[in-house]
Order: sequence, then structure tokens, then C-alpha cells
Amino acid sequence: MKRVRCAPPTAGALALAFACATQPLAAAERLQGRSQVISRHGIVASEHPLASQAGAQVLAEGGTAVDAAIAANAVMGVVAPMTCGLGGDLFALVYEAKTGRLHGLNASGWAPGALSLETLRARGFTHMPQRGIWSVTIPGCVAGWDALHARFGRKKLARLLAPAIRLADEGFPVSEIVAGYWKSSEALLRGDPVAARTFLPAGRAPEVGEVFRNPDLAWSLRQVARGGRRAFYTGAVARRLLACARAQGAPWAAADLSEFRPEWVTPLATTYRGWTVYEIPPQGQGIAALMMLNLMETFPLPEWGREDARTWHVMIEAKKLAYADLLRYVADPRFARVPVACLLDKAYARERARLIDPEHAQADVPPGELLAAGTDTTYLCAVDAEGNLVSFIQSNYHGFGSGLVAEGTGFGLQNRGGLFTLDPAHPNALAPRKRPLHTIIPAFMERGPVRIAFGIMGGWNQAQAHAQFVANVTDFGLNLQAALEAPRFTKLTFDGADVEIEARVPEAIRAALAARGHVVKTLPAFADAVGGGQAVMRDFARGINYGASDPRKDGAAVPEPIQ
Repeated sequence: MKRVRCAPPTAGALALAFACATQPLAAAERLQGRSQVISRHGIVASEHPLASQAGAQVLAEGGTAVDAAIAANAVMGVVAPMTCGLGGDLFALVYEAKTGRLHGLNASGWAPGALSLETLRARGFTHMPQRGIWSVTIPGCVAGWDALHARFGRKKLARLLAPAIRLADEGFPVSEIVAGYWKSSEALLRGDPVAARTFLPAGRAPEVGEVFRNPDLAWSLRQVARGGRRAFYTGAVARRLLACARAQGAPWAAADLSEFRPEWVTPLATTYRGWTVYEIPPQGQGIAALMMLNLMETFPLPEWGREDARTWHVMIEAKKLAYADLLRYVADPRFARVPVACLLDKAYARERARLIDPEHAQADVPPGELLAAGTDTTYLCAVDAEGNLVSFIQSNYHGFGSGLVAEGTGFGLQNRGGLFTLDPAHPNALAPRKRPLHTIIPAFMERGPVRIAFGIMGGWNQAQAHAQFVANVTDFGLNLQAALEAPRFTKLTFDGADVEIEARVPEAIRAALAARGHVVKTLPAFADAVGGGQAVMRDFARGINYGASDPRKDGAAVPEPIQ
């Protein structure tokens, strides 16, 4: 297939060069199923049209990109409750147009103060529980909303939460992909009477197009709308959360909630073929995306192109090396030393890249225990008319998290604590008030006058999907929508030669990979396993915004309506 390419742009000519990459292809050569959204005004991209619509309306009323993201996130917690909500955690990258600064927020919760290795061992656990109250860490979402709103918000919190409250009260028709996620969680939800009453009101998961109402969640959202973080961490919602923990026999204390605070962090960065790519620092897995890019940069991927098996082989092998280091070194930096500078050193990447055999797949990279991940996360992003961007991700971890719902709250409690280890010698070992290794990561990239906020959800898929998206834009000249839609691979294990690849990757490439020793599993054309993403872009030279939404989800990029 003929490929449209642009010469690598200089800083002064970047806007024109990137515009070349975003020009629509001739109909016969079209590389994507839908077009980018392009506007002089703001855009919100999320995995549900109602969430994108809610955020876009906030922009039309003068809200900022952060205001829009909070509104969209609140709606996502209503319409896709298995993926995110008040009981989950949050990370964000915010680009502030007036200063040109990128801010990072880590709003992931800590383990309760009385939860320790000894606590679980005394109860007979030999591995970290993956469901139930012992897997729950303090939810960080509402504290994250509060921190983001205080610093970058313009509209009142009550206004931002109003669409979510209305949808929870009046109900909404369940969308296609969400209905499938819901159905797969029926057994888990039946394990907790409150969860079953909340999310299986007819004794089963709601079907596609069936209207679902959640008055308890509307109550919780109203508490937060009126009282902010205090309502959640010290007020009426907190009392219900503590009652739930006590009923489950967990040693939660009121101070575990009231003393929790999110953390503003400095984003990590690496350069990749003239672009700068940013991720949230550990304890998240974003550093693995940057390590993977450093490895990929040592190979001539632009020369080879996407239709060369060598390109796919190098990316898969780079993933294995980067994730091996991720599992070995990443933990909460307040408790463990994470050698960030060494891991991101270009010389280190060149040394590690020598381990990539161009003709053979590695199966013996340093092994790690696979920590399962599911339909656990929602990613969304927004850009406003002033050029502020937010890359925003929020999660319960597994679908419906721990499987527990506190009486009267209407939202599931996450199970992020399941990512701790009970090995006391490991940097990610469980400890009181410690945050576990996290899979969810927002991302951001820039060159010259162009800024892109992006993310691709899906557990351990995320860092490898980020690296593939960056390569699609930088190495292969794809626009935002095409870069999201392009077929991807994923490897959810930490050792072995197995890899999963979407069927749209040509059979000849899959065969060439198999000949190199990869154990290839072919996925459907648009597979859930490789994650779904969203992206927005600001071209400051032209004053134009772009948005894209992955067809692997139910979502849409929605422009700010013109008043």
C-alpha cells in the first residue's frame, strides 16, 4: 500500500509538516475508519459519547480542559461503572498554555495504616489477595478531582457533576461494549449482596440498550458536589466506607481517609526522534513506555516502515526488555529507591538493545509473576480553546474492582492493592500507607508548536501501546485517528515468546514473526486485548485542535458546541 510521508520537520516548519501528516488520504488509500475531529474550539475524547458530550458542554460554558475532564470522568463512573468511579484512583498530566508547563498529578491511594505483610500472613494469605476488602486501597479519585479543580478549574464542582447526577438518577441506556463487560462480571457481583443489589437489579447484568439507574451513586455524587473532598474523606460517604470495611473485618481507620492527599509530581520524559514524550513517574508503569521508546530509537523503524516484520519484531522484543526492568525496579518512591535516571539513560538503552536478536525471539528475559489485569480503566482527554490540554486516566483496576460496594454508595471499591507483593525483599512489598505499583498511565508528547495528550487503557498493555502510538505518529506519519486505529500487538506476560497481534496485521508479517520464534496468537481485527485509546492535539502555530477516539471502545471525540 502506498504510504503518505512527510519530511522530518524543523522547529520552524513543524506545523506545516505535521499538517501534511494529518491531510486526508485519497479514498482508496484511507488508513482509518473515521476522521479526526478538527475544531478551533475545544474537544473532549472519551470512551462514551455521553461523557464526551458532558465535557464538551462544560467547555462551551467557559470551563477549562480540566473542568471538562472532571465532568466527563464523573459521567464515565455512571455509564461504565466497572471501569472507574468514585472508588478508584486517578492520574493526570495537565499542560498549562499560559506558562508552557506540564504538571503531573498522582491521586492513587495508599494501603490502610493497619494493613501489613504480617496482617495478611496471620490470616493465612501467601499471595496478595486480588479481590475483596484486603485488595482495597484508599480511593484517590475524589481527592484528585479536588486537587485538579483547585488549581486549574473555573466552573463550580456542582456544575461539573450535574450531568453524572442526572444520568444516575434518571438512568441511561447501556452501550454495547460496556454491556459485555458487565455480563462478564456477574459472578463477581453476586459475591457481595450490596454489589448485586446495585449492579444486578434484575438479577442479571443489564443488556444493550436497557436503561440502568443508580440512585445510590446519585446520592454519593451529590455529597461530593456539595461538600467536595471533605464529604468523601471525612463526611457521610466516609462513614459508609468505614462501615463497609468494618463489616468485612478490615482494620480501616478514619485517619486513613482523612489524611490521604494526592501528590503533584514532575513528569518523566525521554526524546524520540525529535519529539519529547512524557509519562507520570513511578510508582506507575509509564517509565516502561519511555524505556521501550529508547530501545526502539536504536533501530531504523521509519526506514523499515509498519509493513516490515523487522519493525514488529523489534517493538515486541523492546517490550520484553522494558517490562523486565519495570517489574524489578518500580515501586512507591517514598518507600523504595527507583533508579529512574539509570533506566532512562540512552547509553543504557543502547546496551540493552544489543540483546535484541534480529532473527530470534527471546523467551528467557528475566521472568516476573504475571499480575492479571482486566476491563479496569477509563482514559479520556480534553483540549480547550486556549490550548490547555489534560491527559486523564481513572481506574478500578479489575472490572468492578474488589467486587465490594459500601451500602448506599452506588460505586465499587477498587482492588489496586492486588498489585502489591508479599515478598518482603521486593521494593513493591505491601506496607502501611504505601501505594502499590500502578498500571494506569496518562501520556503527553510535544515537538515545536504541537502538543498531544493521549492514552491507551488496558492493564499491562498500556506502556507497550503508548510506545506503538508514538511510533505511529513519529515514525510512520499517521494522524491521530489513524495512529489510534492502526493494528497493535500486546504481550501481557513478562516472560516467554508469546505475543498477541490483531488480524489486520498482514499474514505475511505474522508468519515472519513466527519464523523468528514468536508464538503468535491472532486476535480479532479490533481487539479489546490491545486496549482502547483517546487523543487530542493542539497545533499552536495554527490555533487548531484535533481529536480522535479508538473504535475499540464505545466512545467519541466531541467538539465544543458553538453557542
